[in-house]
This record gives sequence, C-alpha cells and structure tokens, in this order.
Amino acid sequence: MTRTVFCSKYKTDMEAMDRPPFPGAKGQKLFETLSKQAWQDWLTHQTMLINEKHLNMMDPESRAYLQGELEKFASGEDYDLADGYVPPAD
Repeated sequence: MTRTVFCSKYKTDMEAMDRPPFPGAKGQKLFETLSKQAWQDWLTHQTMLINEKHLNMMDPESRAYLQGELEKFASGEDYDLADGYVPPAD
C-alpha cells in the first residue's frame, strides 16, 4: 500500500516520498508534509535556479538562498523564478 501525505505545496492528499530527502529535522518535516511529486518539481526548479542564476553551491549565501526558496516552494508561497522564465502554457 502506498503511503500518502497531505501535500503542503499542492494542498491535497498525494503519494509520499519513499524516504526523507536529507537527514535531520528539516528532512523529516519535508518527508511528512511534501509529496513525491512536489519534491520532484522542487528538484527541477532548484536545478533551473542554480543554472540560470549561476549559483555556486560552495557559497554559503547561495545555499541559504536555495534553502529559503525551498521553504517558500513547499509552503505554497511565491518563490523566485529564473529571470525571463515563462512557464509553458497548459
């Protein structure tokens, strides 16, 4: 039986992740409140931010920026998009 969570991003019951995305309390919280689909969507968005904003993951400010954006993304708040990004039409 597939485990489900009430996804804080999409505000509905969805399939849960198989395991926490990273160790510690923050990883456990995401595991309990974010769906598998939302996590995959975040990974895609994170990659776009890293590439388009030329973030250096060795830089603590870049890592803090991404952590803040993850929190906004997961809670359904407005989050940064890459400059000039236009989402595809549905």
